[in-house]
Amino acid sequence: MFAEAFKTTASAVAQILLLGAIGYFLKKRNILSDAGLDGLSHLVIDVTLPILIFVQLIKDFNFKVYPDWWVFPLLSIGITALALIVGIIFIGFIRDGQKRLQFLSLVTFQNSGYLPLAMFVALLPAYKAGAMLIYLFLFLIGFNLVMWPLAVYILSFSKRAKFEFHNLLNPPVIAAILGVVVVFLGWDRLIPGLAVKPLKLAGDCTLPLAMFVVGADLAKIKIGHFDRNAMSWMVLAKLIVLPALGLWLVLKLRLPELTGLLILLQLAVPPATSLSVIARHYKKEDLIISQGIFFGHILSIITIPVFLSLYFAWAMIR
Repeated sequence: MFAEAFKTTASAVAQILLLGAIGYFLKKRNILSDAGLDGLSHLVIDVTLPILIFVQLIKDFNFKVYPDWWVFPLLSIGITALALIVGIIFIGFIRDGQKRLQFLSLVTFQNSGYLPLAMFVALLPAYKAGAMLIYLFLFLIGFNLVMWPLAVYILSFSKRAKFEFHNLLNPPVIAAILGVVVVFLGWDRLIPGLAVKPLKLAGDCTLPLAMFVVGADLAKIKIGHFDRNAMSWMVLAKLIVLPALGLWLVLKLRLPELTGLLILLQLAVPPATSLSVIARHYKKEDLIISQGIFFGHILSIITIPVFLSLYFAWAMIR
């Protein structure tokens, strides 16, 4: 059972890795410039991802089919709180004060959108992937509302950090809220298929473009002096302890398959790449953030298939 599940998950990770490698190659060879990468990132965050979210919701979301839809934004808050607690527990092993806060941000905030999106599409049959994307987009409403203000607070090292409202209500969050409202009002039935089809084609571009962005972002990272101590504890806390806790909770509570998969994967994915953007924006020295993002993504190629394989092996025998 485990070997079969591992083969499936490793194959899915390999597909995603290939897409990311293309972005990495494009940036390393300077085929994709810094300005081009910024433009591509904005295209994904501001255009294709919001379109994908909106179209998926008006096509497949229904309050009768998903009566517990409100659970998923709350679930994202619970997962962030769990990761924050684990980060606080492990922070004592980090000596430098500024590194401690950067370590805490690496453990607390995950790559919650791009990688889970790619994993669900690669892993699941179409009928399950559609439902899982609904779960994911509802989850991201809560995550983004919590992640931006809290990450800014942690990385800015100051209670007086300027709050930027536009980061809270970013395009993906607006698209998800708008999609839910449109379905609630019944306006989704008024949108003609002639309009939905081209929007769906635009949204379908999100997955490869998003992985190009992740790969190119990793190519930009300058590792600098390798902090073996901080990275060792970060890998243990983020890539082993958190998914192990997630697996234990899912099995203990005997959650439905897709809900359990969402929780486990959100706890297994590496640190959020946006943390480096926040640090640069607030002019904070990058002590270990880039290292954590880089090594977290590289080592998750091994850890994610292991934990997902354990989960799927359990699902097969349940």
